Amino acid sequence: MSIKEIVAPAMLGMLGGGQLGRFFVIAAHEMGYQVTVLDPSKDSPAGKIADVHLCADYDDAAALAQMAETCVAVTTEFENVPAQTLAKLAESTIVRPSADSVSVAQHRVLEKNFIKEAGLPVAPFVVVNTSEDLPADDSDLYPAILKVARFGYDGKGQARVKTRAQALAAFVDFKQEVCVLEKMMPLDLEVSVVLVRDAQGKMLCFPVAENQHLNGILDISIAPARCSNIVKARAQELAKKLAAALDYVGVLAVEFFLVGQDLLVNEIAPRPHNSGHYTIDACITNQFEQQVRTLVGLPIGSTALHSKAVMVNILGDSWIKQQEPAWQRALAHPDLKMHLYGKPEARKGRKMGHFTVIGEHQEACLNTALIARGELNIGL
Repeated sequence: MSIKEIVAPAMLGMLGGGQLGRFFVIAAHEMGYQVTVLDPSKDSPAGKIADVHLCADYDDAAALAQMAETCVAVTTEFENVPAQTLAKLAESTIVRPSADSVSVAQHRVLEKNFIKEAGLPVAPFVVVNTSEDLPADDSDLYPAILKVARFGYDGKGQARVKTRAQALAAFVDFKQEVCVLEKMMPLDLEVSVVLVRDAQGKMLCFPVAENQHLNGILDISIAPARCSNIVKARAQELAKKLAAALDYVGVLAVEFFLVGQDLLVNEIAPRPHNSGHYTIDACITNQFEQQVRTLVGLPIGSTALHSKAVMVNILGDSWIKQQEPAWQRALAHPDLKMHLYGKPEARKGRKMGHFTVIGEHQEACLNTALIARGELNIGL
């Protein structure tokens, strides 16, 4: 089947039912498409609003057969969907991004080696298969961060270590799974690039975002990032180089460390990204519409900003501290756009929503965002 044949109201498939999948469903519906969501949770945010919700595991043969039969094209909202699932679906339907692209991001060792071999700069690291691979105390890698190779995100599966003894203790805590020990760099800034690449290789980048984390979870994104135009251009150039090396089709996020004027690639995400949520309210075409466009073969939309933006994550901690956050106080700010994900239970560290403040002046947006952040008891 030619990709050009995918016109609304065709059925599209989404692997994953979280908030990223929910925003994809919204974008697809606005463009006239139907969506089938495969997710094992009956209360998944995307499943609640999908045309069809297959409540099954990602390797469920019957569910995958139904998706392959009814969906013209399939994509994913997170990288931990088994690559084998993507490969199986690709036997009979269009799958974007490819299983090969996603598999690179599923394993930190593959990811680090791929980035390095593609000629992009990364922080010094060693692969830890056994405790014997942990360097001695006099190694230049320390202080370092030990990261599990699989299923680590939002600060999970990571430990800061200063000595071999600390690294060994963390390795044991991680049940001696394969890890990456990465040198901690003196960061000046963390930035990310979300880009879109179509099947013909055309690419556009969204404006570079500046990211601030709290307890390993993204707290605030500021767009555009407050760094030099030279740094921004370099970040976009490196992100495009990486997407081309992956032969990637879809929306890709690349996170960077800025050390002085040098950029180091931290990690990649083969999907829309939390730091790209500002695009929903501040860009002509948001990252989720771009995901739909590349999946069905439509031209890439404009990635231009029409407003400055500051995005703030809302975690379950806000609910725990106060039975219900002070929505009315936050929404009293006329330039604030609220997005809640419809998750049934608030838990510590769980992303329950976000808000974005948009406007003409970046500092004014940031000031308003910080005030609203305080009103919702975020990070306090």
